[in-house]
Amino acid sequence: MDKVGLEQFEQFVYPPYGTTLAGAYGGRFEAVFILLHPFIRMPAQLAWNMTRRYPSDNEITALGAACTWAEVAKATGLTSCARLNQALLTACGSLTAEFEDREGKNALQRFLQSAPIWMPAQGRFEPLLQSKLLRMFLKSGADQVVYVPEFPGANPIERLKPEDLRVGRVPFPPSGSLVAPDASFLFTVDWDSFFTLFYGAREFLVQMARELEFEGFFATANTDHAWFNFSLGCATVTLSPEHWQVGDTP
Repeated sequence: MDKVGLEQFEQFVYPPYGTTLAGAYGGRFEAVFILLHPFIRMPAQLAWNMTRRYPSDNEITALGAACTWAEVAKATGLTSCARLNQALLTACGSLTAEFEDREGKNALQRFLQSAPIWMPAQGRFEPLLQSKLLRMFLKSGADQVVYVPEFPGANPIERLKPEDLRVGRVPFPPSGSLVAPDASFLFTVDWDSFFTLFYGAREFLVQMARELEFEGFFATANTDHAWFNFSLGCATVTLSPEHWQVGDTP
């Protein structure tokens, strides 16, 4: 597709709650991959029991390494990504009482307090993923990244250069949506989430998820924002004993 005017990108804000993820944006994208934000493994001197403070973004990008949800699930006994997501949301106070999993939250906190591992921060493009997201745009041949803020009526939509973002000449957008200039794929993150939605052609998503070692799963026809809730269909989301599978879960 040719580049389109910036006003056309206003539609690419995070999908509204209560709608299916696959049906967002008028169904223009073939598939959506739910990209899980990695936990953050830091040097021992930056563990919670040493600092009692969350590491800075500079510390995370310079010293941090990704820790998978699969590893955390195994260590905590939270044996599905749905349950782990629920524990994370409970820990940050994002769920009402009837949806909370206090037992899961406590198991997660015990683990995080005993290891040099931090939970991802909610509602932002995770620093450990930012370089990989930029590589996506560069590999696709895109010379620009269209940044759609969470509230485009209050903040301007911008065209940014991937190289400027890569070297830090321009700050990496904290949240919102990052869209290819031809609108062929996008990343979008919600303010209280621990995952990023990756929309595009299914074959392209599979290729990039494998190449860049993304951890996550494809949304099914009935998956929505609250996929932690088993009543909404996420009982089909299961954890492989070895690793997360790229592609549909059985």
